[in-house]
Amino acid sequence: MRAVFDTNVLIAAFATEGICTKLLIRGRAQQFHLIASPFILKEFERIVIKKLDATKVEAQEALNLITEAAYLIVNPKQDISGVCRDVDDNNILACAVEAKADYIVTGDADLLELKKFRGIPIVTPREFESLFDD
Repeated sequence: MRAVFDTNVLIAAFATEGICTKLLIRGRAQQFHLIASPFILKEFERIVIKKLDATKVEAQEALNLITEAAYLIVNPKQDISGVCRDVDDNNILACAVEAKADYIVTGDADLLELKKFRGIPIVTPREFESLFDD
């Protein structure tokens, strides 16, 4: 099973110890294939530094954990535009399409409102967690 995590899910994994942290741990344990893109990683780094007041070193350590958990880093070839109000969200969709993802996991209301994009279900972290047996 392949999943793309929106940047907000990755931020939440480091900001609080909750469901998003658990999902990142599952990714590191290869219980599913976490897919990312350079856009997601750069956005994560920028937000962690700006909003969580992380140092560059702390941000790099967090990025290392994500890239270790990632099964694949894709460079989307297809430009997806005009789908989401927030143009950055289109990059999440492009990553999922390029990766042939089974799920997009997000807390973003605009993305969740779509429910699916090109056949890929868009789910909350809690809904994604419910797919696992333990």
